[in-house]
Amino acid sequence: MDMNAGLGGFAAALESPKLWVMNVVPTIAEKNTLGVIYERGLIGIYHDWCEGFSTYPRTYDLIHAHGVFSLYDGKCDWEDILIEMDRILRPEGAVIFRDEVDVLIKVKKIVGGMRWDTKMVDHEDGPLVPEKVLVAVKQYWVAGGNSTSPK
Repeated sequence: MDMNAGLGGFAAALESPKLWVMNVVPTIAEKNTLGVIYERGLIGIYHDWCEGFSTYPRTYDLIHAHGVFSLYDGKCDWEDILIEMDRILRPEGAVIFRDEVDVLIKVKKIVGGMRWDTKMVDHEDGPLVPEKVLVAVKQYWVAGGNSTSPK
């Protein structure tokens, strides 16, 4: 899933007959690009990330969130967006966040509390670019051996 699809470039880069990408154009985006996404032969939808996304839990293996938190800053709680991402992401699924470094530091703190593993790396154009990339992997939780329930 691409949470802020733009022109569908992420989906086009991943083009393969074995996978599909849901391109989401936020309802508050400056430009309406869903028509371009459809013209490219890709699938897409409008959505407001302050609301729940209509899909089954654990549907997506990978989520790409480019500028989503800057876009929704002051519009709704980031925790609500991240909880919805947690709901639709399968265990051991990954999220690629691309945003300003100060935004990603806040996101990293929240997803750390959700027990996701994270790693922040520089933008592909180098360390002086204010945009960074945060990769987060949702952990697979299982009951431990110290359970107190009867056997």
